[in-house]
Amino acid sequence: MRVRSAVVRVTAAVLAAGCLTACAEGAPAADQDRAAPTAADSAASATAGRADSSAAGPGASAASARTDKSGGHPSTTGGRTSGSSGSSGLSGSSAPSDQNDRPSAAGGHPCSPSVSLDRYSDALDKTTFQGAFVGNLSALTRDTDGSLAALSDRSVLIGLDGRSHRPVRAAKITDEKGAALDAEGLAVEPGGRYLVSSETEPSVRRYDRSGALLGRLPLPKPLQVEPAGRARSNQTFEGLTLETGGRTLTAAMEGQLTGDGKDSANRPLLRFQTWQRQGSGSRPAPYRLGRQYAYPVDAGLGVSEIAALPDGRLLVLERGFTAGVGNTVRLYLADPRRASDVSGVGGLPGGKAVRPARKKLLADLGACPSLGAPAHQPQANPLLDNIEGMAITGRAPGGRLRVLLVSDDNESAKQITRLYSLTVRPGGR
Repeated sequence: MRVRSAVVRVTAAVLAAGCLTACAEGAPAADQDRAAPTAADSAASATAGRADSSAAGPGASAASARTDKSGGHPSTTGGRTSGSSGSSGLSGSSAPSDQNDRPSAAGGHPCSPSVSLDRYSDALDKTTFQGAFVGNLSALTRDTDGSLAALSDRSVLIGLDGRSHRPVRAAKITDEKGAALDAEGLAVEPGGRYLVSSETEPSVRRYDRSGALLGRLPLPKPLQVEPAGRARSNQTFEGLTLETGGRTLTAAMEGQLTGDGKDSANRPLLRFQTWQRQGSGSRPAPYRLGRQYAYPVDAGLGVSEIAALPDGRLLVLERGFTAGVGNTVRLYLADPRRASDVSGVGGLPGGKAVRPARKKLLADLGACPSLGAPAHQPQANPLLDNIEGMAITGRAPGGRLRVLLVSDDNESAKQITRLYSLTVRPGGR
């Protein structure tokens, strides 16, 4: 039995390597994918983005508490060791690049006219690094040294090599009392310090490169969890992003405040909170509360991540889960530049004079080709899982963006830590 298990593990490793190579070259990763394409594979080339921001989102997936929105249940499954090199803090050099992570020469596999899937990788799934479990990943962002900073919602900052995406460093973070956070959002200041949102209170805290706590940002009272405020438990700061230059920070609420309603298209209105910071160098001014605006989320979904574009627009990831059906994940382009400040509005929509952010669907990721990806629970497209993190990693020709997504496996045997490399064409200003 031990010999047979070893053969199975070796065979699985060979297949995983073959998947990465096949995905990079634009070929199916497994014979079964060629023999029995999914409905998503057949429909991918016909999927089109919606340009009308007033249209209601299609379909509905149940978004609720943590295990419901992701479909996972905690597991004690052991992890594979990814390696032991690197420093204990989040500073340090990156590991050598992996040639399997190069851009697809074929230009990717279309999910929609605006988005293509270049490859996926399950190489991080159920692994450990320096004693830390490399999973539960809820956020992802580009770091100042060219690496990627990932955040585990079990209160661990994990550094990934910018090209190979192998773990290179890890650091635990805590609150003011030394307790772990329900950490969900991550941003990196130009000087290299980290901003981490927790959806428990909620809060946004600052940490240095070693993971030491530096302080926390002010928060409007209505955004606090009930009964202190109007936010619902486990439905607060899920997404966090810092605009180029580091002067505007935005946090996205995953769910509605009690008392807030819907827009004319019957979409629930969420609140995005901003902070402003003036100055630069070693002694910038503290963050101050900025404007707050409404965002119309598709019915049945919640916002899991946001990423700022240089012009002030946002990529927004919406996600939901339906038992027996699987995950729904949609990528939107949002424009909050002309949205009204609703920080003083008691209940949304707040009247005809209040303008929410506009949005345009870039892709429903369920329409991406599966590329032979496995799933450990029912999924309409086996490629999908509980996708929570998103980072803009670079630019491609023609004004396109390189975007990396990551799924949160909740340390569950039913879920996968999966990286998705996309090429995204956001469109005009």
